[in-house]
Amino acid sequence: MGRWTCCPCSRVADSLMLLLVLALSSNPSTAATASPSAPHIKPSYSFGRTFLGLDKCNACIGTSICKKFFKEEIRFDTWLSSHLKLPPSYLLSYSGNYTDDAKSWRLVDITRLTSKYRHDRADKRICTSLLKTKTCSLERALRRTHRFQKWLRAKRLTPDLVQGLSSPMLRCPSQRLLDRIVRRYAEVPDAGSIYMDHLTDQDKLRLLYTLSVNSHPILLQIFPDVEGWPFPRYLGSCGRLVVSASTRPLRDFYGAAPEVAADLALQLLAILRFMGTNDLNYFFYFTHVDAGTFGVFSNGHLFIRDASTLGIIDKEEGSQMIDGQQEYKDIFSCLTVDCQSAFVSCNSIREKHSLIMVCQELLPKLLKGKFLQPVQEKIDSFLQHCTDGLTDDQGVNEEVAKLAELLKPLRSCDSRFAYRYPDCKYSDKY
Repeated sequence: MGRWTCCPCSRVADSLMLLLVLALSSNPSTAATASPSAPHIKPSYSFGRTFLGLDKCNACIGTSICKKFFKEEIRFDTWLSSHLKLPPSYLLSYSGNYTDDAKSWRLVDITRLTSKYRHDRADKRICTSLLKTKTCSLERALRRTHRFQKWLRAKRLTPDLVQGLSSPMLRCPSQRLLDRIVRRYAEVPDAGSIYMDHLTDQDKLRLLYTLSVNSHPILLQIFPDVEGWPFPRYLGSCGRLVVSASTRPLRDFYGAAPEVAADLALQLLAILRFMGTNDLNYFFYFTHVDAGTFGVFSNGHLFIRDASTLGIIDKEEGSQMIDGQQEYKDIFSCLTVDCQSAFVSCNSIREKHSLIMVCQELLPKLLKGKFLQPVQEKIDSFLQHCTDGLTDDQGVNEEVAKLAELLKPLRSCDSRFAYRYPDCKYSDKY
């Protein structure tokens, strides 16, 4: 009797199990829900130390923002795809996204201070010229140099420690400028001191290497945007990559509407005026300008996007390095440029220098054929006069003022120019 009552129960149980299996197999979503959940595997972005340049530290820029990369709080645009591949390492710059809270993201520029090809050539030059080998420990090789040994012993960054470096910023250095570099160097904990006691040996090598390759990130650090300087914000470095606030290059605006072109041209003139006359008494000049030198933020504000070609003359202290001293050259003088390159004399720089370059290279592409006559004719006449070299330094400000007066009525006041809107509605300044 017990056996007869057990069998039907067993058969019923088997039937129910069969029905359940069939139901689950016909409804994948139900099966997935019913089955134990598999552990979630987070996609991982494979950072090679080579891609970042960390394998070359401490012959690199810094490590202050590396955690952001590895925590995926800095992402390249290509990471938004399903492939999650890093972009090619040979590119000079990348568009990226940055977050502090994993919810809101903002655009950033991720750049190399020079191309990977030039970096590789420089690395090879270090090994072959210093150790006579094809490959070597870059840090060990650079540590042996006479210049770096002087840096290790130095308590303060002085002109003789940077003589012969190719950066335009250091061709006419003053002690006041060098003290500012040490005091505001952002790759180390802020000590606020002009003495290098708070810099480790590794910190000193990174600072020297950065100044030797490209002074762009140093300029962003010592003249920050929050103090009114026309540079994008420096966010940090990792290996040989630098992260800063994103701007669109000026070349993207050559075909812009007349009112946009007029606004950008006025901002260009204002930057040149500010770089020549500012509260700190530094005179900034360009050694080269092109369509990528300046950039525009999303609010329409124009900034210096690439500061690598900026020279600085201290109008308060003057240069503490005579031109003859600049001829000193060593391996640090040749990391990114030809060692035979001649230095520009500090005494040869004139106030009109940068304005002429901007007139030759940028303003015609912004302003040609944009406006009605007779305004366009007057603008073209000024640009031709400026391109030809103007007359003397005393007339530069007057000439700039003339062009500014022509351009001011041509710009508009609307939300496209968020950096000055709606202030322009209620101010005669605009």
